[in-house]
Amino acid sequence: MATNKTLAGSRRRRKVITAVWFAAISIVTIVLIYWELTAVLYILATLGVTGLLAVVAFTDLGTAHGPSGEIERINDAAALGSGISSTFGNK
Repeated sequence: MATNKTLAGSRRRRKVITAVWFAAISIVTIVLIYWELTAVLYILATLGVTGLLAVVAFTDLGTAHGPSGEIERINDAAALGSGISSTFGNK
């Protein structure tokens, strides 16, 4: 079982890694704009969007758990008022 101290260290490390990535990408973008290499920036942006779309396309959303993965029962006001079951097969 993980302790709170371990979880806090893990979160802190992930935040630092995210900040480093953000800083690196920002510096590269600023340098490319400064040197007027917008064609390279355009290609990198296109590859980035393509990668993001590929990740979303291959994400397995069918195994979702929790409220978003559950089937909600819809209340049918007319059925409730007349005493008829609003779901098929319930009597």
